[in-house]
Parts: sequence; structure tokens; C-alpha cells
Amino acid sequence: MLLFGLIFQAFTLIKKPTVIYLIGDSTVADYSLEENYMAKKYPITGWGQVFQQFFSKETLKKLNHLIDNDTVLVVDKAKGGRSTKTFLAEGRWTEITKKLKKGDLVLIQFGHNDAAKDKPERYIDTAGYKKLLRLYVKETRGKKAIPILITPVTRNYPWKGKVLGSAHGDYPEAVKDVANKMHVPIIDLTKLSAEFFTEMGQDFVSKNYFMNLDSGKYEAYPKGLKDNTHFQTKGAKEVARLVFDELIKINKMK
Repeated sequence: MLLFGLIFQAFTLIKKPTVIYLIGDSTVADYSLEENYMAKKYPITGWGQVFQQFFSKETLKKLNHLIDNDTVLVVDKAKGGRSTKTFLAEGRWTEITKKLKKGDLVLIQFGHNDAAKDKPERYIDTAGYKKLLRLYVKETRGKKAIPILITPVTRNYPWKGKVLGSAHGDYPEAVKDVANKMHVPIIDLTKLSAEFFTEMGQDFVSKNYFMNLDSGKYEAYPKGLKDNTHFQTKGAKEVARLVFDELIKINKMK
């Protein structure tokens, strides 16, 4: 009984990892969780799919004010086609709030589907978008977890000369407005990704980062593909790096 008690005590003293929940759309999602990923989907990769690799005991020292732990578990709950409205309506957010605990982080990146007027089941105007972002922030804080808002990552258009602009209209500014009024940390991924892709150049980015694929190269896309929204693995890793670097900057401000 004494030995059992000591073992039980040891287990209770083991610190649970800080969980970083990712909520959002296909640009964030983890496609490797889908059945037969390599044959049916690869190389499409959401930035959340490769986010875990940025967290180690060494790198977590750079996040010491934001994360009071030496272990982090990234839980990617983002799903393709979801907006702030449908993510909530389908019960995906409720599933997270049931598990959310003090000190966890919730990274929130929507906007691609919220703006889709041609798909009314997803679409929500900027006023509704802001209302739901406020809900996600409020309920995250209600669990004593930390919300971080992220503006939508840029698409690979529009290019004006050699500079990549934004295809997201007023939605990035809506995120900034919520962050400002609610004093929420924010990552302006629209701006950061556009600047980074501009630096790398349109031809390089189109070929290496986005899902513009030659025919016969990948099993899942025998006829090739032209997709300037979703990422290949290299592109996803670069976007994930941008997000991680911004977390370090947020840490310095705490």
C-alpha cells in the first residue's frame, strides 16, 4: 500500500503539458489526421500541422512569460471550410472549452471562409465576425486560458508588380479592432506572410510554397493542381515559423 501511495503521489506531481489549441480553417488544419493522407492529400499541409516541431525545452525558454512549462502539446482543431460561424455551430468550439485549462493557449485564425459571400452557410459579415471573435476570446479567458488572435494568412494573390497584397478585404482590420478593444495579443499574419512572400518572389513562392503542382508528380494529384490558397509542406513550415517568432515577441511584452 505504501509503494502504491508513493507511485500515485509521483504521478500526481507530474506536470501536465501546456496545450496550444489551434482553431481556424484549412490553412491551419492538420491533413495528416485524415485517412490515407499520403495517397489522397499530400503534399497539402496546414501551418498548424507542422507547428509542434517549433517547441522544445530550449525554445520554450524564449516563451517563459507566456508559457510556464517546459512541455507543450499542440492540438490542431482547425478544419477546412470552417468560418467563425460554422466552427461554433458544429460544436467544435464546445469540444475545446470542455478541456481548456488555466495557462493553455488558444490561437484563433479565421477569415478565409467568413468572407465567402458565394457560400452563405459559411459567410458572416465583419460585424458578425467580430462578435464571434469576441465570444472566442471571452470564453477562453473564462477558463483562465490565453487567447491570441491571428489575422488570416495571405493567399498568393493579388500581386501588384513584385509586391503581394491582401485578398481579405476588411477582415484583417476587424481582427485588429477586436484585439485592440479587448487587449488581446495579436499576430498580423496577413501582413507578415505578404511581406515574407514578397521577399521570396512570386515565382519561387508559387512553385515551392503554394499548391501549384506539376502533373504526374504526386499520387493525389495526377493531373497537377493550381491552388494559390493552400500550402505545400515548405510553405506551411515558413508560415508556422512566422507565427512562432511572433509568439516570442508577444512573450517579451508580457
